[in-house]
Amino acid sequence: PALFMENARKGSIVSRANSIGSTSASSVPNTDDEDSDYHQEPYKESYKDRRRRAHTQAEQKRRDAIKKGYDDLQAIVPTCEQQDFSIGPQKLSKAIVLQKTIDYIQFLHKEKKKQEEEVSTLRKDVMALKIMKVNYEQIVKAHQDNPNEGKDQVSDEVKFNVFQGIMDSLFQSFNASISVTSFQELSACVFSWIEEHCKPQTLRDIVIGVLHQLKSQLY
Repeated sequence: PALFMENARKGSIVSRANSIGSTSASSVPNTDDEDSDYHQEPYKESYKDRRRRAHTQAEQKRRDAIKKGYDDLQAIVPTCEQQDFSIGPQKLSKAIVLQKTIDYIQFLHKEKKKQEEEVSTLRKDVMALKIMKVNYEQIVKAHQDNPNEGKDQVSDEVKFNVFQGIMDSLFQSFNASISVTSFQELSACVFSWIEEHCKPQTLRDIVIGVLHQLKSQLY
């Protein structure tokens, strides 16, 4: 009986120990599988979200840059401004903004060409005035150096004949060089003629030729 009681007590202790171990083991969570599923799935979703967010931000920046470019064009190009203020401001389409910008650039090119032509004409005017200034300075200097030379020796008729001979010679070249199709063409031809036929050396040769001709007629 004593041996039976001892074995029974040991069996009860072992049974309770197994029951406690089983209960403890069942209460412990399966950390391997559950932790793996718990951490892996949110990481995939977070990576996709980051890529989607980066793509969205890049696309938004691109659209903002394009919008700013069209807004700048509409602010710079005068023809893109809204003229009818009674109906309030209206936003132009991108196609209209581009077309108006092209038209304005073409207009600026024409204006630039026109200004270059005007500058060229003004330069010719300045050159002609400089030539005339040099000629008058030489005449004045020659008169100042010899104020009494030939005084009372040449009649007004001879002076007129000299002037007429010079003008006749100049008119021949003038008539052959000048075109009167339009005022603009006339102006351009006049300045070209002055530069070519009114040089000091050319005028000197004309005057000498006229004087020799009158001298042969008088004597």
